Amino acid sequence: MIYKDFQDLKLSALGMGCMRLPVVGGNDAVVDEAAAEEMVDCAMANGVNYYDTAWGYHNGNSEIALGKALAKHPREKFYIADKFPGYDLSNMPKVQEIFEEQLKKCRVDYFDFYLFHNVCEMNIDAYLDPQYGIHDYLMEQKRRGRIRHLGFSCHGNLPVLKRFLDAYGKDMEFCQLQLNYIDWTFQNGREKVELLDSWHIPVWVMEPLRGGRLARLSDEEAAPLRAMRPEEPIPAWALRFLQSIPSVTMILSGMSDLEQVKANIATFQMGVPLSSREMDRLLAQAQRMVSKTALPCTACHYCVSHCPQGLDIPSLLALYNEHAFTGGGFLAPMALSALPQDKWPSACIGCRSCEAVCPQQLKISEAMADFASRL
Repeated sequence: MIYKDFQDLKLSALGMGCMRLPVVGGNDAVVDEAAAEEMVDCAMANGVNYYDTAWGYHNGNSEIALGKALAKHPREKFYIADKFPGYDLSNMPKVQEIFEEQLKKCRVDYFDFYLFHNVCEMNIDAYLDPQYGIHDYLMEQKRRGRIRHLGFSCHGNLPVLKRFLDAYGKDMEFCQLQLNYIDWTFQNGREKVELLDSWHIPVWVMEPLRGGRLARLSDEEAAPLRAMRPEEPIPAWALRFLQSIPSVTMILSGMSDLEQVKANIATFQMGVPLSSREMDRLLAQAQRMVSKTALPCTACHYCVSHCPQGLDIPSLLALYNEHAFTGGGFLAPMALSALPQDKWPSACIGCRSCEAVCPQQLKISEAMADFASRL
């Protein structure tokens, strides 16, 4: 197992994310605890020492299942991470109540790592609002030793990340990002990592396989990669890409069965960063994959001044591209929820004034109509 230095700790470079544990009868709220325990035992036996859960995973039952599975192992042998669920604004006044309940569910007296969960457009104002006292409370728990290391996860865009860092960056020890070879450019991953580097904040990675999409390449998509490394499992390309980014310390994989645990452990037995040729080939392949669904908006903003509805068309097109490539998901609806409805894609009246000045000749009105129908 590869290990990374983090302050005075040695963390396994592979962490077990517990948002996709095996379930019973297809019911996401009913974790197969015996199967989850077997996965944790295998991970522990092979040197994985970082386990990540959250209040909302498996309808609140991920914390319980992970707590049971880890309880049989010595406390000093593993690090457990949990998060304050700010993705739900109704939780903002409940930080103390939720934190105490999380400790009980996970069967621990302290969290090795604790995060502000999912900093994004929808909740950034609330997270920064002193009336809720979230930052103050979590810093107090850190002083009391009930949180050993404090960080945050971020699904928001670059301006949101900047706002959070400007407010709390001096107290953040790590940041968890959705990062993979698709999102390196598609979600401005490179720029986000560079910003965190400027704050000397190491990167924890979530969605390294983009919800499994990068483990299930089509034959056409996989062909250029197999030509270079015929024996390399396709998911390993995504993990090796992340091993090639110096500031990446922790790579979380949401494993859902024992075979995935074993396969990921095999990839992390030794560090094999991508060569420059492999990196170029992989990023070129990522661009080809995205271009099949994404509109090539350059964010020149000519369209904005011609929109009678005052829509931020480049931002909406970026969200449309994300939603179309992913085939749905929560990121675009979450970002839109921070906007008044008269600035949503459904507010487009199809006048095509934007299209008349678009250098790329994009069919913007059709994209807005399609986006509205997908939501």
